[in-house]
Amino acid sequence: MKLAIVTAYPPSKVTLNEYAFHLVKQFRQKQMVTELILLTDKTEGEKDLEFTEEGCKITVKSCWEFNSYTNLITVTKAINATQPGGVLFNLQFMKFGDKKIPAALGLMLPLVCKLKKIPSIVLLHNILEEVDLGRAGFTSNKIMQKMYGAIGTRLTKLILQADMVAVTMQKYVDILEVKYLSTNIKLIPHGTFETPEAPNYSLPEGPMQIMTFGKFGTYKKVEGMIEAVELVRERTNLDLEVVIAGTDNPNVPGYLDQVKEAYKHLSNVRFTGYVEEDEVAKLFNESAVVVFPYTATTGSSGVLHQAGSYGKAVVMPDLGDLALLVQDEGYEGEFFDPTSVESLANAIEVIVTNSSYRIGLGEMNYKAATAHPMSKIAEMYLDTFKTIIEKKYVVKNKEKENIMV
Repeated sequence: MKLAIVTAYPPSKVTLNEYAFHLVKQFRQKQMVTELILLTDKTEGEKDLEFTEEGCKITVKSCWEFNSYTNLITVTKAINATQPGGVLFNLQFMKFGDKKIPAALGLMLPLVCKLKKIPSIVLLHNILEEVDLGRAGFTSNKIMQKMYGAIGTRLTKLILQADMVAVTMQKYVDILEVKYLSTNIKLIPHGTFETPEAPNYSLPEGPMQIMTFGKFGTYKKVEGMIEAVELVRERTNLDLEVVIAGTDNPNVPGYLDQVKEAYKHLSNVRFTGYVEEDEVAKLFNESAVVVFPYTATTGSSGVLHQAGSYGKAVVMPDLGDLALLVQDEGYEGEFFDPTSVESLANAIEVIVTNSSYRIGLGEMNYKAATAHPMSKIAEMYLDTFKTIIEKKYVVKNKEKENIMV
């Protein structure tokens, strides 16, 4: 099968590029895939294709740009030129832009595949029905929120033109099936990027690192985490370091610079900036705790799956999709009230003052993460493509029979 993937891809800074890297790493090793065609966003640097495992040919077509009004045309041209046997879209609603028109035009691509009768699957990482638009940085205006909701409903209908829409949580399946009366929704878990050998739960010499990882400034804010760790230092005299790994959310440029300035008087706060793929393992392995300083959630958390794969204890807000993931996939952690610095401090303190408890949480999270390795997730997508292709073959033959009759 000649498989095309429409996605952002490293060294892109557009969301979901890391997820695409790990999907590609697994797809290229599958016997069913004869060639991978990456229909990616344009980047200054070369695409990261340095895989050590043997695999199929990879063709890269950098054919779209964030917030471009021509993405619908350029990606369609790339599909026409490459003639894939199937197309997988790695999407969330703001994948093609944070402006309404470019974002909407890009989401029309599944309809293009339908019209061309090309088998297609959309991997939809979030649904607008479950996004807190105010906390996620879209708008706090109630009228605008209703408008976003109406627009989101229309965009979802466009996405549902794909042969199959895969979502990462059962709750999303239920919502889409009920609201849109759709029968082409399927649960395929997020999966775990890497599943190393059983982790070494010991920590490096020096301060215990309390780490958070992501794009910050909207519903992911780090001030409360910094202040919570300060409280724990004062109460325990432990040597603790806050590690803030990642960059600004595109909607809040300059946010981390403001945080740096506000807390420059604290010596044990470190900002890593963008974390390259080959630096991720070291970042997680050296951390004692991974914190999720979120005030809202917008989908299944890739960072939680990564933390689990490295056997890390986690501290999570008791809300939304993170709480559901714990229930559905078996992750464990300390929960806190996202409105309370004191609550967050208590959750961190329980873990950093009890190494046995920290290790126990890490072991449970490693077990949860290894239940869904990315190799298994790639197989689930390929099995779904097989089903779609077989169904189309049957329909096509019936149409031929009817014409002959």
